[in-house]
Amino acid sequence: MAIQPLTATELEARHDEARDPVLSSRRTAAPLAQALVELERAQQDFVLRWVDIIIKTNAEMAYQFAARAPEAFRLMPLPAIETWIIQAMDVYDKQGLYPGCSAFGQLQAFAAEAAEAAHSMALEEIQHVLELFVQGLAGRPLKVEAAADTYTDTATLFLPARLHRFAGRHDNFRLYKAMAAHLWAQTWYGTWRLARGTPALTETLAACGDAEKATRLFHALETLRLNACIARELPGLHRDMQEVQRLSGELRYPDAWKPVLQRLTHPAATASDSLALLPALLAGEIPAPFCFQGILLPERAQLAMQERLAREKELFREALGQLGGETAGQKPEAETDSTQSPRQYAIEQVPDPDHPGQFIFQLRLDGQPVQPLADMRALMDSILQDLGQIPEDYLVAAGAGGYRRQADEKRPEDVWKGTYHEEGAFLYNEWDHRRNHYRKHWCVLRELDVHPAPEPFVARTLAKYRGVLPQLRKTFEALRGENKLLKKQINGDDIDFDALVEARADMQSGMELSERLFTKLHKFERDIAVMFMVDMSGSTKGWINDAERESLVLLCEALEILGDRYAIYGFSGMTRKRCELYRIKRFDEPYSDVVRQRIAGIQPQDYTRMGVTIRHLTKLLNDIEARTKLLITLSDGKPDDYDGYRGEYGIEDTRMSLIEAKRAGIHPFCITIDEAARDYLPHMYGAVNWTLVDDVRKLPLKVSDIYRRLTL
Repeated sequence: MAIQPLTATELEARHDEARDPVLSSRRTAAPLAQALVELERAQQDFVLRWVDIIIKTNAEMAYQFAARAPEAFRLMPLPAIETWIIQAMDVYDKQGLYPGCSAFGQLQAFAAEAAEAAHSMALEEIQHVLELFVQGLAGRPLKVEAAADTYTDTATLFLPARLHRFAGRHDNFRLYKAMAAHLWAQTWYGTWRLARGTPALTETLAACGDAEKATRLFHALETLRLNACIARELPGLHRDMQEVQRLSGELRYPDAWKPVLQRLTHPAATASDSLALLPALLAGEIPAPFCFQGILLPERAQLAMQERLAREKELFREALGQLGGETAGQKPEAETDSTQSPRQYAIEQVPDPDHPGQFIFQLRLDGQPVQPLADMRALMDSILQDLGQIPEDYLVAAGAGGYRRQADEKRPEDVWKGTYHEEGAFLYNEWDHRRNHYRKHWCVLRELDVHPAPEPFVARTLAKYRGVLPQLRKTFEALRGENKLLKKQINGDDIDFDALVEARADMQSGMELSERLFTKLHKFERDIAVMFMVDMSGSTKGWINDAERESLVLLCEALEILGDRYAIYGFSGMTRKRCELYRIKRFDEPYSDVVRQRIAGIQPQDYTRMGVTIRHLTKLLNDIEARTKLLITLSDGKPDDYDGYRGEYGIEDTRMSLIEAKRAGIHPFCITIDEAARDYLPHMYGAVNWTLVDDVRKLPLKVSDIYRRLTL
């Protein structure tokens, strides 16, 4: 039996029960109730549920929604109505009450867009997917952003905010993918890479007389060359791009371009070949651009490259100075005796052993090959991507100083790591389970350094646990480079006598003789990066803070033996506008006296807003190359903050941030001392991804033991 719709009286009573008393004094719910009477019961329940959700944010916004809900049901299906609500609430979150109410008022315009959007694809839906896709192709990380034009400045790929060219969402997604691939190809295959000493691309195009036409022609030529590069090296991606062209009904190049095709599809063709063809073709017609082609903006690309090259030259020279000092077992060159001969650096092109016919660039120091660290190798790769070589003036050590900038020294392309609200701050979304949607750019997070404390806390901790430290170190030494004997192998280093006896018995009983008669020694190589996220909220004051600090000391001592890469960050803050992350140890930082003093300086702060911290640490972990990535939280309680981030809201946002981390290939785990953890941690972390330490005095030793078991 169908459920009967609510009457006007019942609807009015439900509205008055939910609405703010101040709002009720200015107007009644009678007109709203009368309008909702005509709706079906399911639609009435939908409106009342959303009124209850919205009113917790703002009563006037709830009234504006309810007033327009009947018209919304006439214009749109239910999913589109939910999108309309979320969009209006996002506007309210960012701009305030009046713009939010206006967003609810623009119902008909939104309905028209929603009808078109039913088959379209929004960049926001797939932005992260495209960034991962481009990063997986090769080259430096590239940010993806929405813009009116499709182009790249070599640091960011700018794509349309929404595509509705094709009738199917899947085909529009493929078009996005083709656009991103084409822009990536410009940065990877050298559209912007001209020989040093030659005029800049903008000057070369301007010299043609008609700079605008020359730019379009150069782009058409480069598109031809880049398509050929993709076809040779990424045939599957090329087939997708061809399918997009087929759906668009795009024609092939004119017959007059056959010699051009032959020249630019040659494997040795470069951007210089495209420029050389400009004079002969400039008077003719330029083929219509492909749907994924976009436009070229050489001025913006040139500016971004100039800034990056100047910065990377300085960083590379600093890295050489650091590498030279470490290799010689002495201070960096700028601090050594000036009478010593300067060290000689060179870059040599050698055959790639993993890819026959290809070459790699090898760094040499005083004639001997050296293996740079991962960060320095990434720096070399970025320079090579821009210039095709590492010039001689780069190969001069600049003395002391690490080549990794401090996190608060922001760089132009660093915006892909977070959108800046102000200098030194990141904006992050926050999940609102009531809306079933993110609140956009809701939390402001800043990275700070823990103030080092000169007190001998680490020495006291080591003395306190001197009785168990030898066993702890012995346990972790056993994990390092552990060899495992694999039995019953088809081939191996020795005979497996147990398997041989079994095989002999099988043969005597008429069974087939097994081939697995050997043993093999398997070298266990650890490739682990772990991030420790330490609760520094006010509730950790006293012995909990001491236990956390002691846990970190013992962990660092053990991990230095093990050799796993690790970082330590504390977190706290007050309200969404002041989320604070405290740097204790970065991945690229040694376990030095400074780090020990930072551990000693860990002090309780304010509240426990976990979601934004997990999202930021996930980004930091994504920058690290490792087979296994762990995010281990040390906490004494559930998510909580001064501005209502508590209870179900805080738990659901934290749970969503952990789901995002898992999607990024990170394994979260929580170690807590909260006796009530059983009520919420299984929901947040999963049934087996948390543990309770019921005695805070056991925490230091338990943490090390838990880490050992997690990484076995």
